[in-house]
Amino acid sequence: MKNFIPDSVSDKENVFDVLMERGFIEQCTHEEEIRDLLGKEKIKFYIGFDPTADCLHVGHFMQIIIMMYMQKYGHTPVVLLGGGTGMVGDPSGRTDMRQVMDVQTIDDNCAQFKKLFERFLDFDDEWKYEGNNGVYQPGKENKTPEPGMAISVNNAEWLRPLNYVEFVREIGTHFNVNTMLQAEAFKQRMARENGLSFFEFNYMLMQGYDFMVMARDIDIKMQFGGNDQWSNIIAGVELTRKACQKQVYGMTMALLTTSTGQKMGKTQAGALWLDGSRTTPYDFYQYWRNVEDADVNKCLRMLTFLPMDEVNRLSALEGQEINHAKEVLAFEVTKLVHGEEEATKAQEGARAAFGGGGMSANMPTTKMDASEFEGEGYGVAALLNKLGLADSNSEAFRTIDQGGVTIGGQKITDRKATVTTDMFEDGKLLVEKGKKKKHIVEI
Repeated sequence: MKNFIPDSVSDKENVFDVLMERGFIEQCTHEEEIRDLLGKEKIKFYIGFDPTADCLHVGHFMQIIIMMYMQKYGHTPVVLLGGGTGMVGDPSGRTDMRQVMDVQTIDDNCAQFKKLFERFLDFDDEWKYEGNNGVYQPGKENKTPEPGMAISVNNAEWLRPLNYVEFVREIGTHFNVNTMLQAEAFKQRMARENGLSFFEFNYMLMQGYDFMVMARDIDIKMQFGGNDQWSNIIAGVELTRKACQKQVYGMTMALLTTSTGQKMGKTQAGALWLDGSRTTPYDFYQYWRNVEDADVNKCLRMLTFLPMDEVNRLSALEGQEINHAKEVLAFEVTKLVHGEEEATKAQEGARAAFGGGGMSANMPTTKMDASEFEGEGYGVAALLNKLGLADSNSEAFRTIDQGGVTIGGQKITDRKATVTTDMFEDGKLLVEKGKKKKHIVEI
């Protein structure tokens, strides 16, 4: 069994109180009833994940941590893979329509998602959803999930076979368009020039139907989601009440944002991925090592399983001492995502790079052919692009102009500067962008 969360994480017995203590809970449909339910029963709950890419990122990781807490306290996480909803795409939080993916890409992404979830949750792989073949053709589970185990289901099973006319007759009649238009996600999109497509407008019906189907067929009691999912969750609660006469509940979680309100997990290179081949453990570590002082408490609370006393002690440090708290944060999160060995390597590499220790075997390294640096050499701007230290030539030139590039300990100020073989020491060369980006070239 995976055992990421120590018993010392909290002295509270109800997972609702633990989640509240850690600052996760944003909104609840029925707060007192939910707290009572989670304290007295072991329930099935779900979180949905649309396969918009073939890898999970830090935004997803918050949801995974919620499932880990719930699993530790005896509840059954249901990972809902959006093989059906992913064919439309959620307009929540979007300024434009998502790129429409083909079925094969969606199915491949779902398969990759499942592999990543298995790193953090224990699954009962013998459990299966059986059914359904229409709006009112209930399905069922083949068995009760093993206690303390997660299960996974794909909404493609009930959404892709739907007959549209039947769906809008049986499900659409429960939705009031005036109410739907009050949803924040819809209002924001309608205020923009490109507006909201009818294609996307259907998403709320589909997500609400997900909740109804799983409440009816496998006794799901709750849905969790990010705070931007509130309207969709309410839609599911109401549809389940109207169509199935069942009471279900919803809870939203605070999004991981900085003290200025910006979403965390965005880098110059894009999203902060959980797969080491997409974001290296070193870069992952460095992201958390470099968070703003004001964000240390939130990150320690939400992304580590340190006891709250330790979280508060570390985040109360001031001046240079707060850097120790950031090191603990970076190590703990990297250990959770990539394992202790990779976290240790990342930490040692960072300490060597930023502690005046020169180059380290654990720093990001790119091997290149020595012949590329012979003669006139390899352009500095082109090298920054190759190493992922710049996204374009214009960005590379701008960084050089601003004095932000150092190679082999020498600051580079000439846009036309090149790197030649004589600049390497024992076949290695340290390339630095600013104070926080360091990369070794090896020939």
